[in-house]
Amino acid sequence: MAREFARTDRVAQEIQKEIAMIIQREVKDPRLGMVTVNAVEITRDLAYAKIFVTFFTLEGQNVDHSLEVLNEAASYIRTLLAKRIKARIMPELRFIYDSSMVEGVRMGNLVDQAVAQDMKNHEGDVSETDVDEAPESE
Repeated sequence: MAREFARTDRVAQEIQKEIAMIIQREVKDPRLGMVTVNAVEITRDLAYAKIFVTFFTLEGQNVDHSLEVLNEAASYIRTLLAKRIKARIMPELRFIYDSSMVEGVRMGNLVDQAVAQDMKNHEGDVSETDVDEAPESE
């Protein structure tokens, strides 16, 4: 019977869970806001891992600056990760900003604007057709 997930997928899932906990509880850098680990991609040989993150930024915080802080702390996070996960090889961590969440919100706003504009444009048309198409009573 074939397994549902490849080994790299299972390892990536475990690393995602543990890195999220490490960043939340162990990394005490005041330059970081709230960090969400969205996904982890691991090479087949488990040598490298791309960690896709998003930030809940406060006023004055820069995404690039927060990403730089995480990449500077990557070796520390990797050390803590190695203590939590028993693996022969611990991948080198690279943090990458995941803009899909921001793009999704932007696209949702565009759709809402288009629907509102359409409703506004057809508002006069609806009232005229309602009077013309009234059902005849017998």
